[in-house]
Amino acid sequence: TQCTTPRPLGKMAARMENVEEIRNRVILGEFGVTNVHTTDFPGNYPGYDDTWNVEKFQKNFRIDVVHLDENSMEFDMVGIDAAIANAFRRILLAEVPTMATEKVFIYSNTSIVQDEVLAHRLGLIPIKADPRLFEYRNTEEEGSEIDTIQLQLKIKCSRNPRASKDSSDPRELYLNHMVYSKDIKWVPIGNQADVFADCCIGPVHDDILIAQLRPGQELDIVMHCVKGIGKDHAKFSPVATASYRLLPEITLLEVVEGEKAERLKQCFSRGVIDLEDINGTKVAKVVNSRLDTCSREVLRHSDLKNVVKLGRVRDHFIFTVESTGILPPDVLVTEAIKVLVAKCQRFLNELDSTAME
Repeated sequence: TQCTTPRPLGKMAARMENVEEIRNRVILGEFGVTNVHTTDFPGNYPGYDDTWNVEKFQKNFRIDVVHLDENSMEFDMVGIDAAIANAFRRILLAEVPTMATEKVFIYSNTSIVQDEVLAHRLGLIPIKADPRLFEYRNTEEEGSEIDTIQLQLKIKCSRNPRASKDSSDPRELYLNHMVYSKDIKWVPIGNQADVFADCCIGPVHDDILIAQLRPGQELDIVMHCVKGIGKDHAKFSPVATASYRLLPEITLLEVVEGEKAERLKQCFSRGVIDLEDINGTKVAKVVNSRLDTCSREVLRHSDLKNVVKLGRVRDHFIFTVESTGILPPDVLVTEAIKVLVAKCQRFLNELDSTAME
């Protein structure tokens, strides 16, 4: 028989603590980032039950809205894997549908902007119209009131008869010399005037410069807007940005005082480290690690790099969503969740159909 020496409890506890760190934290070191990959899959760690179940997921998963206004939203998504968070981000960018200009009919363009450049600029102007009220257009059929929005841009530049003779300012000399998105007008098709009577269909922003004209130059353009997704063209993307980052975690390994504490505070973003007065001595303490940008500036200081531990919580994602204005950001998040659910359901249906065959 082989005798084994029992391991000290202290070493066992240290090892368990190290395992917890590997499983749950991404560590920012001086020369690299460690614990990057997810390792908590079934059977990888003795003593841990990592089998996935709905009850455990429901207990750990949560969404906390931190900030919400008309155009942007910040929220925490906790208790999910990076693969799901990234899928959610990509759906926001490329798979939530919007309405955008697809066809541009140029009847007259005597400006210096080429037709194709002008059409491209018009296509990238966000259109304020709820895509949930429209159907996808069949490319083989002509557009109708259920799948097409028609917009018109008709404007001509002329001289201002009231301008002073000595003036050299184009804003005073000419009329309609700056063509803005506010000059684009909605032309209802079929019964759209009644159906969308309460909606103000048109460009999201009125101050987008399209072209500059001089006396005698004009634009006469008709645009057809259709429903599409960002995967087909960036003009359909409903967000300006959709990104996430892991929640930073900053731990002080020892007490930092005096001038050393002052320098430690300067190494982090404003509001992360604060100085507390204890018996006349300034002592550093972590106030809000969420504000940190993880620049790792502190690791450049030889006397500070060993007093602080930089990490990130692996399953705590801070999402930032900035809408283009077509739909509110909270609606975009809801629609993205619906798309993700539909994808999962489609996958399950495929599995069922394969099993039946």
